[in-house]
Amino acid sequence: MKRYLTAILHKEDDMYVALCPELDIVSQGVSVEDAKKNLEEAVELFFEVASNNEINSRLKSDIFITPLEVVVA
Repeated sequence: MKRYLTAILHKEDDMYVALCPELDIVSQGVSVEDAKKNLEEAVELFFEVASNNEINSRLKSDIFITPLEVVVA
């Protein structure tokens, strides 16, 4: 079974941080590719060991990525 989730990546110091917002799982790597691969492994491990109750309680289905404009004083 395949699930399609979201990966949000950003650089933090000399590492890249990857977040799956649907499950609130985070990983990191020295490159974008490494961070994404590590996040995929972390999410796969979560699905392997988590109970159905934990999956259902953590899984958010309505994730929206959109630009945000704010006024900075």
